[in-house]
Amino acid sequence: MIRNQNHMPLSHHRCCCRENIQLYIGALFPMSGGWPGGQACLPAAQMALDLVNKRTDILPDYELELIYYDSMCDPGEATKLLYDLLYTEPIKIVLMPGCSSVSTLVAEAARMWNLIVLSYGSSSPALSNRQRFPTFFRTHPSATLHNPTRVQLFQKWKWTKIATIQQTTEVFTSTLDDLEQRVKEAGIEISVRQSFLTDPAVAVKNLKRQDARIIVGLFYETEARKVFCEVYKEKLYGKKYVWFLIGWYADNWFKIKDPSINCTVEQMTEAVEGHVTTEIVMLNPETVRGASNLTSQEFLAQLMSKLGGKNPEETGGFQEAPLAYDAVWALALALNKTVGPLKAKGRRLEDFNYNNKDITAEIYRALNTSSFEGVSGHVVFDAQGSRMAWTLIEQLQGGSYKKIGYFDMTKGNLSWYGNDRYIQNSQPYLNNMTAVGCMMALAAVFPLGIDGLHVRNSQFPVVCQFRLWLLGLGFSLAYGSMFTKIWWVHTVFTKKDEKKDKRKHLEPWKLYATVGVLLVIDILSLMIWQIVDPLHITVEKFTKEAPKGDVDQLIEPLLQHCSSEKMNTWLGVVYGYKGLLLLLGIFLAYETKSVSTEKINDHRAVGMAIYNVSVLCMITAPVTMILSSKQDASFAFASLAIIFSVYITLVVLFVPKMRRLITRGEWQSDQQETMKTGSSTNNNDEEKSRQLERENKELQKIIQEVLCHLHFVQHTVEDV
Repeated sequence: MIRNQNHMPLSHHRCCCRENIQLYIGALFPMSGGWPGGQACLPAAQMALDLVNKRTDILPDYELELIYYDSMCDPGEATKLLYDLLYTEPIKIVLMPGCSSVSTLVAEAARMWNLIVLSYGSSSPALSNRQRFPTFFRTHPSATLHNPTRVQLFQKWKWTKIATIQQTTEVFTSTLDDLEQRVKEAGIEISVRQSFLTDPAVAVKNLKRQDARIIVGLFYETEARKVFCEVYKEKLYGKKYVWFLIGWYADNWFKIKDPSINCTVEQMTEAVEGHVTTEIVMLNPETVRGASNLTSQEFLAQLMSKLGGKNPEETGGFQEAPLAYDAVWALALALNKTVGPLKAKGRRLEDFNYNNKDITAEIYRALNTSSFEGVSGHVVFDAQGSRMAWTLIEQLQGGSYKKIGYFDMTKGNLSWYGNDRYIQNSQPYLNNMTAVGCMMALAAVFPLGIDGLHVRNSQFPVVCQFRLWLLGLGFSLAYGSMFTKIWWVHTVFTKKDEKKDKRKHLEPWKLYATVGVLLVIDILSLMIWQIVDPLHITVEKFTKEAPKGDVDQLIEPLLQHCSSEKMNTWLGVVYGYKGLLLLLGIFLAYETKSVSTEKINDHRAVGMAIYNVSVLCMITAPVTMILSSKQDASFAFASLAIIFSVYITLVVLFVPKMRRLITRGEWQSDQQETMKTGSSTNNNDEEKSRQLERENKELQKIIQEVLCHLHFVQHTVEDV
């Protein structure tokens, strides 16, 4: 239910028998002012509220009602409206402010009324102060979230000195203080630190005078145009300089005509070329149905419909709308989580008043452990109540922004856009080895079909050796790289807990070394075989046959074999060694079938490929030995076994990755777990308990609705 001073209440009733208990949310949406974010954030919040109130598994006995005002993003106006919210009935259980200046006011005052504050559009780092704002949460990440990304890039490119230029406002000063602390810990020096209030000319000249090369700029979009006009004049751009800016400017910010600068669009375009931006990811790029059962694209479509065809670029807060939507869901899920604990204490949500600290503490605890999939990505809060999220790294190339990477603060993972995160986590070098091994095994099919009809007797031993080396090395590369993945996963996840954490840091060189060992064993064994007992031609003679027709001749069939003096011994050694590897691979694949790890996220597919290769090899080896005297059947069986095993392996391992590249779905099931660490302390038992409780309540509601309908039918029959 939603209302303001000009709205009549709207409600969704879940039962025909009785009204649900109302819980009121006091909200401030800036519909105008410096940041008119309420223009899109309010409709998004209304969408979420409508869905929550229709759900029977979330707050089934309650209905959320939104009472909101236009704060105009003005702290003075917000002070008056906050007074109205607090001193006008009904009691509000939570406050939801918008922009940072208003949120600062509301969050500081809320502690006096024991109110939780949940903001959807505040980025000021100052709000990450638990002593000053003890009950504050926000689905909008702090502006300091850009800093870990910047530091990672500095370290990646081995920069030890940077410069900064900032607009002297609280949000940028706090962000820069945080950056200074982070770079100091990373062993990086801020050699130049410049600031300005309205005119950046002197600050830019000082950057040029002090030979600044790596420059972090912290200022609003209007000031960014002033800065880069001066940058053009001072020639502080080009290949010798790297600028880091904030990513939430409009894409064409440097082309907008601005009377406060005297640079042309062409000059501005030249000056800004090549700069790097960091931007908080606010819309989940994944096709995932989260708590609301909507994908991010479905959410956008519904929001566009609710906005009535307004241009998103001209609608304030459109970019932050997913955060407002998820804020309502975070609140609803948290309130739902408190019902059970409060009931155990003999309390109810409707008992809340501004003097009740116990209910506030339960809501705080529930929000603090929030962890769910939203349309903005995975929602989880850090110890200061700020949203933990991904950052997108872009670079201006040829006048337009290109995505170059992502950074996950929760894991410290920096990955480049050109290298799909999913594919990177499947160890692509091992995948390449598998592909090369498969190609070598396929290539062995051709020499398998060559006999004395196609080559001279003197050349036939070379063909024999060629078959042997292609099959041996192909097997070592293809199977060896898959075996290495399974071996590592099994080694890590079967260790004791104290050792497991140490082993979870995957060092790729160890994987490559393992494959290298298997390859060296094969190379040495084949070289010894070739030197000690080289392959040569042996001819098997068959019974003489009389040809058809009246011809006075007999034909003696001959079959050429690749053989050596102690052929059975060598085959026994090779088959025994590789057979043990196959059996061990099957065992490891079975043991790790239920393991989930993001370091090697395709190990289940590898397990399937190992099963396939092992079964085919164990069948093919004895059958081809039995059929050795029947050249056509032997060749057909061996070649088909190789082709099937190779193609099944390639399909199982590479088709999902190819589909991933085509669809560009970069954060899929395995990677979603990356964002789920945060501050959540829920364990499986608690989750199962809540699930059972939800199912129980849903069954109770269904029974109640059936009884309602039966009661209605009974009255109808009586009336008739």
